[in-house]
Parts: sequence; C-alpha cells; structure tokens
Amino acid sequence: MINFSLLQLGDALRSKKISSVELTQLYLDRIAALNPELNAYITVNEEMTLAQARAADAQLKQGEGGALTGIPVAQKDIFCAAGWRTTCGSKMLSNFVSPYDAHVIEQFNRAGAVNLGKTNMDEFAMGSSNETSYFGIVKNPWNHKTVPGGSSGGSATAVAARLCAAATGTDTGGSIRQPAALCGISGLKPTYGVVSRYGMIAFASSLDQAGPMAHSAEDLALLLNVMAGFDERDSTSIKCETTDYAQDLSKPLSGLRIGLPKEFFAAGLGADVARAIEASIAEYRKLGATVVDVSLPNSRLSIPVYYVLAPAEASSNLSRFDGVRYGYRAPEYTNLADMYEKSRAQGFGEEVKRRIMIGTYVLSHGYYDAYYLQAQKIRRLIAQDFSDAFKQCDVIMGPTTPTTAFNLGEKGDDPVQMYLSDIYTIAVNLAGLPGMSIPAGLGDSGMPIGLQIIGNYFDEARMLNVAHQYQQVTDWHTRMPQHVKA
Repeated sequence: MINFSLLQLGDALRSKKISSVELTQLYLDRIAALNPELNAYITVNEEMTLAQARAADAQLKQGEGGALTGIPVAQKDIFCAAGWRTTCGSKMLSNFVSPYDAHVIEQFNRAGAVNLGKTNMDEFAMGSSNETSYFGIVKNPWNHKTVPGGSSGGSATAVAARLCAAATGTDTGGSIRQPAALCGISGLKPTYGVVSRYGMIAFASSLDQAGPMAHSAEDLALLLNVMAGFDERDSTSIKCETTDYAQDLSKPLSGLRIGLPKEFFAAGLGADVARAIEASIAEYRKLGATVVDVSLPNSRLSIPVYYVLAPAEASSNLSRFDGVRYGYRAPEYTNLADMYEKSRAQGFGEEVKRRIMIGTYVLSHGYYDAYYLQAQKIRRLIAQDFSDAFKQCDVIMGPTTPTTAFNLGEKGDDPVQMYLSDIYTIAVNLAGLPGMSIPAGLGDSGMPIGLQIIGNYFDEARMLNVAHQYQQVTDWHTRMPQHVKA
C-alpha cells in the first residue's frame, strides 16, 4: 500500500479496505523504523496525527470528504501549524510552537488530510543539500552517503522512502525541484502567487513559493487542487479562476512544442544526465511532440542575480528574530543591544549568517545602486528571455540538476560550488514561472536524474499533462530505493 497513488489510497479508504487510522499508523511505524537513520522528520506527534486520522474516518463513514480525506501528508517545517513545533530547521525557532495555521495547512485540514509531521530542511530554507539544518543532515534514501538536495530535502526523502504518501515543500531557487530530482520523485513549483505564502516563514519574499512533492504528476495535480487558491492575507496571492489541475492529464501531446535551451546543455552538465534527458526527449517525440531550439541568454547570470536579491530580502525578513518576542534568546547578556547580538549570533547557523551579511552589504548606502538595483534590472531581462522563448514553444525542458546527488560534505567548504547546484532552476524563480521536476532515469552511479519542465505563467495544468503522459510510458517514477522497501 505504500506504493499506492493518492487516487488508489483514496479508493481504498472510501471502500473501507483500510481505515485512515490504520494507514496513518503504517506510516508512523515506518517513520519510527527509518527516520533515525534518514533524519527526514524533525517533529512527529502521534497523538495529534492519529486524532486527525480518527476525524477523517468519521467523515468517510458518513460518505463525506474529498480526494485527500484520510491520506497522510508530511509538511515541511517552514509552515506554521497550530499546536505544532515549527522550527524552520533553526536553533532560533527550536522551541517555537505555532499558535496558528499557515494557509497551506488550513487547506489540507479542510481537505481532511492527516498531518504526519514536520519535515527537516536547510535552516530558513537556505541551502541546496539539507546539510545546514540545526537538527542534523538529511540522508538520501538511495545512498546514505549522498545529499537529498535542499532546502526541501526532508520532504523529498520522506516521499522517496515511503515515509508519507506525499509532502509539501517550498521553492525559492529550486528547493522543490532540485531535491525531487536527486531523490527520484516528482515536485512542482507553481507560478508565483498561485499558492498563498501566509504562515510560511519567509526567506526571500519575492521568490518563495510553496508546492507539492509526490511520486507522480497525477498526485501533484490532486495536491495542487488543495493548495492553490486566493488568500486575502497574502498581498502577493493572485485571484484567478478555480482550476482542476487533474482535468487535462489524459490529453494527448500531439502538436506539443518543446523548447530546448542551448544554455542548459553546455559545459558543466554531467554526461549521464545529458543522456537521460536526451532519452526523455526521444520519448516525447514518440508521443507526438516536436522539438525547437530556444535560447535563454541571460540565464547564465541567474546565480549572481539570485545571490544578490535573495540575501537582500533575507536580511530584511530575518531581522524580526531578535530574541525579544519569540524564538531563541541568549541566556546571558548585559543590555538590549548585547541581547540582540548574542541571540542572533547563537541562534543562526553559518549559512544564514553568511546570507544576512551579504544581503545587508548589498542594501547598504553606496552599494544599493551598484548591486541590488543592477540585479533587479537583470532579473527583468531573464524574465523577458522566457517570454521570447515561449513565443516559439509551449513548454521548456532540460535537466533539473547538472549532476546526480553529490556526497555529504563534498561542497560544504565551497559555497560557490554549492550554489551551482541550482544553476538550471533559479531563473524560473526570478521570472516567477512554474517549473517541475520528474524522474527521468538513473545516472552512472545508480542515482536518480530529474527532467525539468518549465511552463508559461499559470500553465500548471498543461505541465502536469505533459509530465503525466511521459509517466504513462515510463516507470522511473515508480522506482524506489532498494534498501528502504517494506
């Protein structure tokens, strides 16, 4: 049953083949057995989880509920959830219990889903490997010596190891798609504004976006149906027509135009990754799609632009953590200023401090015009490149990551090399476009490879259709790590 799709799990629950309590306990038992090694979860609360499962069973008994009622879902520990410890992977919030629900949590609660627990993540979502968490590194279930990707590495590992039916993640520069690729699962970053950021602890507000992580495109569609929707509490939430993201999954791909950016297939791309992507494109040709060459000339600047803009926003957002109102406070200090300094010095990890310092620098007098303003101008050019490309194609495809999962500790001493892990994903966030990663093969080391699909604004339904049709003729999304099988 741990390999069932969300539709199959829903059918099993409604037909009384299994109860939500039984299904939830199955996952809780797997978490107890496997999480000590994988470290995918930060917080598990069996009492609260099983209470939700019992409520879902009562709802199902009355013939009520929706597609996700009674299904256990893991929540990234960046979403505030009432009564749950919400840490954002940081010592700064290690003792914070949220008094309210994030919009995403509210949506899942309304849908009757069961919260299995809060998944591990890079501290304040700053990282590409899930090695910066105060609660320890997360291991890739395919090979425990490698990273799962970040910052949503806990969610990716939980889905890949079957420690949940599905999970939520957030994507600021690739943090859903990159771990999805490295762990062999499917992950979707929606158009900026489609999913409310209310109650999602902020890193870079103009880039952060929540999205679903699961085994297949079909599962992602059901999850996005729950997560998407206008929320007046988020000023960047977009009011648009309600969409059933699963309605076009079976639509044939005849006539689909796939754009291949030459910049995605240049130096730095692993040979095994390139072969897998080429094989995937060949499958799409068989499905009736045509391929056109496109160019994203400014995408090469996406990493320097991102690492000016994202730290700038982070330095502003993280100023609220001062040891006064909530979160960590230094045990010893002499005055208010000393308390601020010591609380932040002790409460934040090294990567978070690095980005705060960079962000403060680029926003400071004398450097704002030279760095921040210039980065914003280039951001506009990057978005324009995508607009020009979409005049020639319907979707853009390429690798999600340049290589398969790298070893734990391999890039920890070289931040620039770590940042290059997101070279193919960051431009999508800068433009506010939707992007997704689906499993597309295994590399020379036997580790998963992800195919990235980028769509035009609000084109998630088409992207899910494109991914689903590929998954009907391939089985990469059904593969699971051998040593974590039940």
